[in-house]
Amino acid sequence: MGCGMGKSELQLKKGDRVTISVPAATAIRAALLIQRWYRQYVARLEMRRRCTWNIFQSIEYAGEQDQIKLYNFFGFLMDHFTPASSERNLISHIFRKNEICRDTEWERHFCYKSIEVSASCTGPHLTFPMTFSGVSKLVEAFKHKQQLHARYVLQLLGETWRLLRILPNISHVSACRAKPITICGDLHGHLEDLLLIFYKNGLPSSEKPYVFNGDFVDRGKNSLEILLILFGFLLVYPNDVHLNRGNHEDHIVNLRYGFTKEVLGKYRVHGKTILKLLQKIFSWLPLATVIDDKVLIVHGGISDATDLGVIARVDRHKVRETPKVNRIWLFGEVAHPGSQSISASGDTKGKDVDEWKQIVDVLWSDPMPQNGCIPNEVRGGGCYWGPDVTEEVLGRHDLQLLIRSHECKQDGYEFCHNRRVLTIFSASNYYEVGSNRGAYIRMGPDLVPHFIQYQASKTCRELTLRQSVGWTERSALRALREQLFAHKSDLIGAFREFDPNNKGLISLTHWAGATERVLNLGLPWRVLRSQLVSSTPHGMVDYQQWIRELSITEPKLEVNNSILETMYKNHSNLETIFRIIDTDNSGLISFEEFRQTWKLLSSHLKTEISDRAIADLARSIDFNKDGSIDINEFMEAFRAHFFYFDLKNSFIQSLGISVTLLHEGI
Repeated sequence: MGCGMGKSELQLKKGDRVTISVPAATAIRAALLIQRWYRQYVARLEMRRRCTWNIFQSIEYAGEQDQIKLYNFFGFLMDHFTPASSERNLISHIFRKNEICRDTEWERHFCYKSIEVSASCTGPHLTFPMTFSGVSKLVEAFKHKQQLHARYVLQLLGETWRLLRILPNISHVSACRAKPITICGDLHGHLEDLLLIFYKNGLPSSEKPYVFNGDFVDRGKNSLEILLILFGFLLVYPNDVHLNRGNHEDHIVNLRYGFTKEVLGKYRVHGKTILKLLQKIFSWLPLATVIDDKVLIVHGGISDATDLGVIARVDRHKVRETPKVNRIWLFGEVAHPGSQSISASGDTKGKDVDEWKQIVDVLWSDPMPQNGCIPNEVRGGGCYWGPDVTEEVLGRHDLQLLIRSHECKQDGYEFCHNRRVLTIFSASNYYEVGSNRGAYIRMGPDLVPHFIQYQASKTCRELTLRQSVGWTERSALRALREQLFAHKSDLIGAFREFDPNNKGLISLTHWAGATERVLNLGLPWRVLRSQLVSSTPHGMVDYQQWIRELSITEPKLEVNNSILETMYKNHSNLETIFRIIDTDNSGLISFEEFRQTWKLLSSHLKTEISDRAIADLARSIDFNKDGSIDINEFMEAFRAHFFYFDLKNSFIQSLGISVTLLHEGI
């Protein structure tokens, strides 16, 4: 009964197509809507990614500028130092002449032979002279987180120093079809990036030459391992492995950005000796590499005064620290505290300053889109140079391409100046997991660069684009809030200029302008408003409430707020000075050294801090009451108290992103 079809008739055979009739116009309209939605979605993510990038880069450059200001202050001290100065002992610590051995005493002072390697040593054992097999075993050992014994470290560094002394300032290499050259940029202690490069491209050898373009150390956790690997391959293949010096191959910069702390943590007994030897090695690293007389490779860049002839002749080992203060430190036998003056003629000093500037420009400079050459005020050292300078300098030296590093790029590389300047950066995830790719170059006899990009973090490779952007965005905003908190008194003062009736409310425009004037980071504050300010009723910002929201759990120290805020704002400078005056690298400084440090910092900042306030602070942070201050505990006291603040804001930020995505229909 009935006229329905049987069940067997309803079943479709495997492979049969089901056609749903949809008008063509409707299908096209739907496809266009999906395409438009997706493009808007990607555009919003890209805008967030670029804003995050600007935050990271602005904070990084502000830190470098602060470091240069500290250098310049040290230079001021040397210029105005007299034997009667109350800070004589402190300044003597900073400018200690006897720390640097003469070459004739070098071998004896850094002798490794008295250091015994016990039979129970689990790390790699090296034999000298170094071989490819020996360095390969070293790579494998570091891959499995083993540590090289201090005897072998000193022996390897000593051999490296002997080799570097006979190398020229500018290395000249040739590319051929059978031996393309691999060029790597900044590694910054990211051992996983170096291992990934070797995995993808092969280990250095006579058939696989490499150029490593500086900044091997600082920021990452494995700077020393990277140096030992690169120095090992340099010893085995001195004609096929080329190392250029970067601006972070500088022992004063290392005090601020982590390398000094890393070495002393890994080698508590011999760390100080290792650091002294590395200081000498850094000053002997070559400054540039030229491929087939057509491609110039330097770490930072050039200026309108760059002259490769001068760079080729300069005594590079005289330049141990590169920023501006080095007119005091470097050339010849420089006066030490208590002496009368620098014993050099005006002509010699003028020549020295010119040579010093050539090296600073090579290590610190950045390209800019506008023509001209101006001081690099963002970093505080080197210059910004434009396309016209690129054309002039390359043309004058008959070069066709400049390869440089020094700047993190989101894709690992970037062309500028009509593709005549190429930036290469090899440390992936530099600011945060997912913040950027790393890259390296392969170049054959046609001198055309071919790029290989990568992400060393497995976590990052598993993240979606939205997750990656969200992760890095939260990290950038956390760093930005720390900057805002450190300047809260200055911010309140700037906001009150626009609040004559003291109502606690200012316009969004005034909030953005005042915040930029105080922090000077060049950020789009109006765009960031939704991420930083919880609410803006009627376009007004309750800045008093906002400052309270920025506040964090402060260290329980018996000090006034002005000193506490000064410590937050200048903790990196404090740590740098502390580590300079910690002459035995014990991590401890006396109350008197602490007092002198604060007097030095207050002079640098042009602020008044009484001896009583400093004494109260010293007693408050002498946690075990032994009459000395542990540098690491002191600095950690200020880092750790952002922890709760970070968790709270990360949750709020995640919630805010979710609400935004729901609102946008994503």
